[in-house]
Amino acid sequence: MSDVVAPFPFVPSEVPGFYLVDKPQTWTSHDVVAKLRGLLKVKKIGHLGTLDPLATGLLVVAVGRESTKRISEFMKADKDYEVELELGKVSDTYDSEGEVQVTGVDPLSLDKKLVQEALATFWGKSMQLPPAYSAKKINGKKAYELARAGKPVELKPVEVTMQGSEVQVELPFVRFKVTVSSGTYIRSLVHDLGQKLGCGAILTRLRRTRVGNFHFL
Repeated sequence: MSDVVAPFPFVPSEVPGFYLVDKPQTWTSHDVVAKLRGLLKVKKIGHLGTLDPLATGLLVVAVGRESTKRISEFMKADKDYEVELELGKVSDTYDSEGEVQVTGVDPLSLDKKLVQEALATFWGKSMQLPPAYSAKKINGKKAYELARAGKPVELKPVEVTMQGSEVQVELPFVRFKVTVSSGTYIRSLVHDLGQKLGCGAILTRLRRTRVGNFHFL
């Protein structure tokens, strides 16, 4: 498979049958899988955790029947991300791809230390409510399908663990790195921070750099 020319970096990992894709922005995780099915002429392909179209970075792809059988071994792995958010705005999807509105609260008036302290309150274990525009299942339906149809989305909070580092506050933007447990939504973290600060916040950039022991060299 090393001679396959893909529209994105596609390299074998140390685990046989698993490959590391640097997902481009605007591509869905499904787009990547569909493209690889065509390139590799292999039907059985899966991945270790969806990346939103806005996000870039590491998508771990299992190729072939034997590899896809092993996906469950890795699904609970923690992950590393590089995050950028913008204060002073909100959106229905919690990111810049949704219906964005300016809140009217000037984020430039915020104290940078206050922003850092507010973000730090999310480190450690906490209960997090997944976004309505997510792939969480509700009675067999994906939450985002219900949200798009204007139907009520009732999701339950889940326990997550997050630990951030290298926080940079350049108002209205905040950038940081974060390690999270499986099932954590960075969009929810950003939204919750905006609510805590009282000014709103949306995710503007997200890059995944690690999934468990899988990472780019």
